Amino acid sequence: MEFPFFELDFAGNRLLIAVVAILHVMINHPLAVGGALFIAMMERRGIRLGDRQWDQAAYRLLLFCFIITTSLGALTGVGIWLSAALVNPGAIGSLLRVFFWAWFAEWLVFITEVLLIIAYVETWKRWDGPRKAAHLRLGYALAAFSWITMALITAILGFMMEPGAWQASHRLVDGILNPLYLPQLAFRTCLAMAMAGAMGLVGSWWLSERGSAFRQDLVRFSCRWMALWSLPLAAASAWYLAVVPPVMLERAPTALGTMRGEGAYPAILTAIAVLLGASAYVALSGWRWPRALPRWSYALPFLALLVLLAAFERTREFVRKPWVIAGYMYANGIRAEDYPLYQAEGLLKHHPFASVRAITDANRLQAGQEVYQIACATCHTTAPGGVNSVHARFEAMLGQGPWRSAAVGQIIASMHGSRAYMPEFPGIPAERRALAEWLVAQHAIHRPGAAAPATTTPSPAAAATAAGTER
Repeated sequence: MEFPFFELDFAGNRLLIAVVAILHVMINHPLAVGGALFIAMMERRGIRLGDRQWDQAAYRLLLFCFIITTSLGALTGVGIWLSAALVNPGAIGSLLRVFFWAWFAEWLVFITEVLLIIAYVETWKRWDGPRKAAHLRLGYALAAFSWITMALITAILGFMMEPGAWQASHRLVDGILNPLYLPQLAFRTCLAMAMAGAMGLVGSWWLSERGSAFRQDLVRFSCRWMALWSLPLAAASAWYLAVVPPVMLERAPTALGTMRGEGAYPAILTAIAVLLGASAYVALSGWRWPRALPRWSYALPFLALLVLLAAFERTREFVRKPWVIAGYMYANGIRAEDYPLYQAEGLLKHHPFASVRAITDANRLQAGQEVYQIACATCHTTAPGGVNSVHARFEAMLGQGPWRSAAVGQIIASMHGSRAYMPEFPGIPAERRALAEWLVAQHAIHRPGAAAPATTTPSPAAAATAAGTER
């Protein structure tokens, strides 16, 4: 029986979700959430000044946002669903049960948002003159629905970090109004708006002629927009940091620097702060002296805010470990309430996807592989050079020489105590030993000087001979 788990062995399952999700947010926040309102305000300025250049520039920027959000943005949005369902079906299934009606509403809002942006683009040149005010209202509606989409999803992201009162009540309203919801929503809103202004500054390269009076106006408009959203962004950042559980903040150095570079955490924070400070300087300078702003600096605020957004998303995803839904489900997709049963009677005996129910000498390595796929594969890879490779982690502790399964098993048993962001081992001692033997067998195949990897799992006897397995 084929084990029904997906594993992207070299890049890693969590990297798959991270790349898709972060790319989606990098598109959605500046181009949709912030961009829709920014473009509508450009259109409004053109109406108020009676200047067609503003209308033409806003339309060209809208076309860019429309193409990217409805292609790459939509593709990554669907990709989040597909990758989450492949990698951690238990987590996405639990979130669907909790937020069914909220997600249902979000899909209705999203469909409306798509229809609105199509209508906004298609009617831009036809709703002119007396109908221009109605067209502007269409832009405001698009901005509102784009923000509502983000607001509903932000509730789910906050819930995954801190479910709050939902743990006791199991009510949808408590899940939505979790302790991190409003602070994170404020942060994301302000960041999206600031990024939209930064996008407008970069866009001034191709939306206006160099040295023209219109370019100065567009640069001033974009920089003023960024500067005015920077203060609420700073306040929202402080608010968010104040409500994040302290135990999660303690994991921030590992989140940003990984285990190898967590000592560089102060330097990383300093670099981000310098980038943001330089961006603020560009925004204030462009607001006051748009003609004097060097062209190379136009892209700096957008790049700096992208770095901030990527660092935020990376940190938010990691600091909630060992949980995928804090206090409810571990990162491996196993519910906290199921742990006592699995640790008392066996993970393989009760897990719905396990094909091995009882460990024997004939199936020890298959059992170990299935334990790995259930308990470890969500976060780790087995390829020696893979992302967060379990092979590399053990090799750092045990060296490249032959491993002993007793030593591997001892590390597995104590890993949660030494690394609190890893879940406890969820099975019985026999399953831990089977996992250790399977890892030793994999190491025997992959270590330097070993024979070419076999196409099938080696027998327990062969693995013991090759790797010096101790039972």
